[in-house]
Amino acid sequence: MNNYYLIPANSKKSLLILGLFNMRDIIILGIGLFISFLAIVLFQTDNLAGLVLEVLPGGIAAFLVFPIPNYHNTLTLIISMYFFFSRNQNYMWKGWCFLDDISMEYNK
Repeated sequence: MNNYYLIPANSKKSLLILGLFNMRDIIILGIGLFISFLAIVLFQTDNLAGLVLEVLPGGIAAFLVFPIPNYHNTLTLIISMYFFFSRNQNYMWKGWCFLDDISMEYNK
Protein backbone atom coordinates (compact mmCIF):
# COMPACT_ATOMS: atom_id res chain seq x y z
CA MET A 1 0.00 0.00 0.00
CA ASN A 2 3.04 2.33 -0.23
CA ASN A 3 2.69 3.37 3.43
CA TYR A 4 -0.53 5.33 2.83
CA TYR A 5 -3.23 5.39 5.47
CA LEU A 6 -6.74 6.02 4.26
CA ILE A 7 -9.15 7.45 6.84
CA PRO A 8 -12.74 6.35 6.23
CA ALA A 9 -15.22 9.16 5.58
CA ASN A 10 -17.42 8.17 8.53
CA SER A 11 -14.68 7.88 11.17
CA LYS A 12 -16.05 10.86 13.15
CA LYS A 13 -19.50 9.25 13.45
CA SER A 14 -18.17 6.82 16.04
CA LEU A 15 -17.67 9.76 18.42
CA LEU A 16 -21.37 10.70 18.24
CA ILE A 17 -24.32 9.28 20.16
CA LEU A 18 -26.25 6.99 17.77
CA GLY A 19 -23.88 8.23 15.06
CA LEU A 20 -25.82 11.53 14.79
CA PHE A 21 -25.83 13.57 18.01
CA ASN A 22 -23.32 14.97 20.44
CA MET A 23 -24.20 15.83 24.04
CA ARG A 24 -25.12 19.45 23.20
CA ASP A 25 -27.64 18.22 20.62
CA ILE A 26 -29.23 15.80 23.08
CA ILE A 27 -29.56 18.58 25.68
CA ILE A 28 -31.13 21.01 23.17
CA LEU A 29 -33.57 18.36 21.92
CA GLY A 30 -34.42 17.22 25.45
CA ILE A 31 -35.14 20.74 26.69
CA GLY A 32 -37.29 21.55 23.64
CA LEU A 33 -39.29 18.34 23.92
CA PHE A 34 -39.69 18.79 27.68
CA ILE A 35 -41.05 22.32 27.25
CA SER A 36 -43.47 21.09 24.58
CA PHE A 37 -44.60 18.19 26.76
CA LEU A 38 -45.07 20.52 29.72
CA ALA A 39 -47.09 22.95 27.61
CA ILE A 40 -49.33 20.16 26.31
CA VAL A 41 -49.98 18.87 29.83
CA LEU A 42 -50.52 22.27 31.48
CA PHE A 43 -52.50 24.11 28.79
CA GLN A 44 -55.56 22.31 27.45
CA THR A 45 -56.28 23.84 24.05
CA ASP A 46 -59.05 22.98 21.67
CA ASN A 47 -57.88 24.88 18.60
CA LEU A 48 -55.11 24.26 16.10
CA ALA A 49 -53.23 27.51 16.78
CA GLY A 50 -52.86 26.67 20.47
CA LEU A 51 -51.62 23.18 19.66
CA VAL A 52 -49.05 24.55 17.21
CA LEU A 53 -47.77 26.97 19.88
CA GLU A 54 -47.48 24.10 22.37
CA VAL A 55 -45.50 21.90 19.98
CA LEU A 56 -43.35 24.77 18.62
CA PRO A 57 -40.41 24.48 21.13
CA GLY A 58 -39.97 20.78 20.35
CA GLY A 59 -40.23 21.44 16.62
CA ILE A 60 -37.62 24.18 16.74
CA ALA A 61 -35.27 21.99 18.80
CA ALA A 62 -35.73 19.07 16.38
CA PHE A 63 -35.05 21.41 13.43
CA LEU A 64 -31.82 22.66 15.04
CA VAL A 65 -30.37 19.19 15.65
CA PHE A 66 -31.51 17.73 12.30
CA PRO A 67 -28.40 16.43 10.47
CA ILE A 68 -27.59 17.98 7.09
CA PRO A 69 -24.83 17.20 4.54
CA ASN A 70 -21.44 18.95 4.83
CA TYR A 71 -22.29 20.20 8.34
CA HIS A 72 -23.02 18.39 11.58
CA ASN A 73 -26.55 19.76 11.85
CA THR A 74 -28.65 22.84 11.19
CA LEU A 75 -27.41 24.61 14.33
CA THR A 76 -23.80 24.24 13.16
CA LEU A 77 -24.75 25.70 9.77
CA ILE A 78 -26.49 28.68 11.40
CA ILE A 79 -23.49 29.33 13.69
CA SER A 80 -21.08 29.10 10.74
CA MET A 81 -23.20 31.51 8.70
CA TYR A 82 -23.38 33.94 11.63
CA PHE A 83 -19.60 33.92 12.10
CA PHE A 84 -19.02 34.32 8.35
CA PHE A 85 -21.33 37.31 7.92
CA SER A 86 -20.61 39.04 11.26
CA ARG A 87 -16.80 38.99 11.19
CA ASN A 88 -14.39 40.87 9.00
CA GLN A 89 -12.95 38.39 6.51
CA ASN A 90 -9.23 38.59 5.73
CA TYR A 91 -8.17 36.07 3.11
CA MET A 92 -4.46 35.57 2.54
CA TRP A 93 -3.48 34.45 -0.95
CA LYS A 94 -1.93 30.98 -0.81
CA GLY A 95 -2.69 29.71 -4.27
CA TRP A 96 -0.58 27.68 -6.64
CA CYS A 97 1.53 30.69 -7.62
CA PHE A 98 2.09 32.00 -4.06
CA LEU A 99 5.78 31.09 -4.10
CA ASP A 100 6.21 32.54 -7.60
CA ASP A 101 5.08 35.96 -6.35
CA ILE A 102 7.55 35.86 -3.46
CA SER A 103 10.44 34.75 -5.64
CA MET A 104 9.69 37.56 -8.12
CA GLU A 105 9.85 40.12 -5.30
CA TYR A 106 13.24 38.82 -4.14
CA ASN A 107 14.66 38.83 -7.66
CA LYS A 108 13.97 42.56 -8.18
